[in-house]
Amino acid sequence: MGENCFVIEILALHAFDDNYIWLLRAGGHVAVVDPGDAAPVLRHLETSGDRLCAILATHHHGDHVGGLAELLARFPVPVYGPVLENIPGVSQPLSGGEHIELPEIGVEFDIIAVPGHTRGHIAYYGPSLGDDGAVFCGDTLFGAGCGRLFEGTPAQMQDSLAKLAVLPAPTLVYCAHEYTQSNLRFAMAVEPGSIAVQRRSENTARDRAAGRATIPTSIHAELATNPFLRWDAPAVRAAAASRLGHVPADAVETFTAIREWKNRF
Repeated sequence: MGENCFVIEILALHAFDDNYIWLLRAGGHVAVVDPGDAAPVLRHLETSGDRLCAILATHHHGDHVGGLAELLARFPVPVYGPVLENIPGVSQPLSGGEHIELPEIGVEFDIIAVPGHTRGHIAYYGPSLGDDGAVFCGDTLFGAGCGRLFEGTPAQMQDSLAKLAVLPAPTLVYCAHEYTQSNLRFAMAVEPGSIAVQRRSENTARDRAAGRATIPTSIHAELATNPFLRWDAPAVRAAAASRLGHVPADAVETFTAIREWKNRF
């Protein structure tokens, strides 16, 4: 693709209790990420006059793909999604390692396989999207947290998070749920002495009290405060050891102990 001549907006549509449906908008076209509900997308299209050009799905859960059938009935657009999962309507199956282009809005994505939450979960990384790049990671990485392991193993999820952790630090992280405030309560339990976690908790509380979103976050912020990316931090390893009764052997054992703790927190 040639030099991007579009100014791309990223808009959040709210769905259900805490879902974000992301719209990438430029030149009168939009691509939508994880439309669990068609209604917010249809309202945007009707009021804006924008044209839907593509749908990107990260994984098969209903709150991410439940709106596909209704959208496709009205707009027969390409649907990108994980090849390892059964998502009716996906026409462009992806397994990770691919490079895709959406010429209508002038954006390109590298596809990253991030199994763990589900077995075929993928993320869409746009290194040239905006000033800092952006990744749409569904339910793999959250603000100060990570997704539950419904289908994958702890080793898979830790490896998937490691793939996201090495993206450039300024990369903006567009996850699919507003979980940051509750996740930070757990992060404080894991690292009670962390000034970074404490400051982020205070800032997040102010944002939520004012009705502001905490997403997007950034890789930099997550590396500093998210216990699920901090498996090498001494305080996180110590917290894992206290749960295990022994020093964790490696990053996977540390991650596993912290994730199991979070499941019961």
